[in-house]
Amino acid sequence: MSYEYKNNLKVKNLKNNNNMKTLKSIMLGLALLVIGTAAKATNKIEGDNLTKNYAINTYIDAMTRGKMQGFNEVVDQSAKFSMLRGTKVLSFTKTEVVDLLKANKNTEQDCITSTSIVESNNDLAVVKVDMKYSTFTRSNYVTVTNTGSGWKITNVYSVFK
Repeated sequence: MSYEYKNNLKVKNLKNNNNMKTLKSIMLGLALLVIGTAAKATNKIEGDNLTKNYAINTYIDAMTRGKMQGFNEVVDQSAKFSMLRGTKVLSFTKTEVVDLLKANKNTEQDCITSTSIVESNNDLAVVKVDMKYSTFTRSNYVTVTNTGSGWKITNVYSVFK
């Protein structure tokens, strides 16, 4: 341990003190632990963030803004997407829809979007999502189901007016 003299008084030199180095190391470790814990706390557990509203908002973001974040999680693996085009019904799987959305990622649709609840209970909700373009309206009837591990989209039926 070394000493320094100030105003004729003997004072410990803290710069070379091993105790100070240890204290700095401990404080740095604690700071990293707190930061790491806080960062991990912001991540949502899958079932906790899969609410009805989250599923519908994620669907709207994907369809109208090309935002894919969370879309794969809110759509059930067995989901069916159907579209009435004239007198013909086209059906798509989750994989086909995800691939289409990825190909058009971050593409903003020129439409006004509105939602209305058709039916809602503890197990199922049907939400009508209207995408109004200048010359037509696409109405999507989105079924979200409480799967036990959160609310997921299980069916989307689209019609054009």
